[in-house]
Amino acid sequence: MIILGIDPGYEKMGVAVIDKNPKTKKEICVFSDCIKTDRAFPHAERLLKISNELQIIISKYHPDSLGIETLFFTNNQKTAVKVAEARGVALTEAARAGLAIYEFSPLEIKIAVTGYGRSDKKQVISMVEKLVSLQKPIKEDDEYDAIAAALTCSASAITRDIRRL
Repeated sequence: MIILGIDPGYEKMGVAVIDKNPKTKKEICVFSDCIKTDRAFPHAERLLKISNELQIIISKYHPDSLGIETLFFTNNQKTAVKVAEARGVALTEAARAGLAIYEFSPLEIKIAVTGYGRSDKKQVISMVEKLVSLQKPIKEDDEYDAIAAALTCSASAITRDIRRL
């Protein structure tokens, strides 16, 4: 199963694609990056860039499902709305491609990856590096968060399969 993981963002959206290595059964991160938008561009063009980049990634890697983080709202409502709109673009592109969509709270992702819901960034990064074969050095925290979302989707797929039995 190929999984697209997304850490929603407006200026910087973390995106990762993981697949399971058939020999080791360990997940491999086959792609990770950040979709960055330029604040000099109008809002609609920034959302269009996110849409276009996601279409390219989806058409190249053909994921089966999307694991995406739900939003944790802060005090800055203006930023929260823009991130929510960017997240909406990601959900739309996943739905357009027919992906199964699974949404996880930050707490659920931290529990799935580290076993502890109040883990800090360093703990999440450390566990991602242990759980996934990385093909390249990771540059951004948002990439790690996207990989963690994809790992959570992968782990929950096992649970979903067991429930079907």
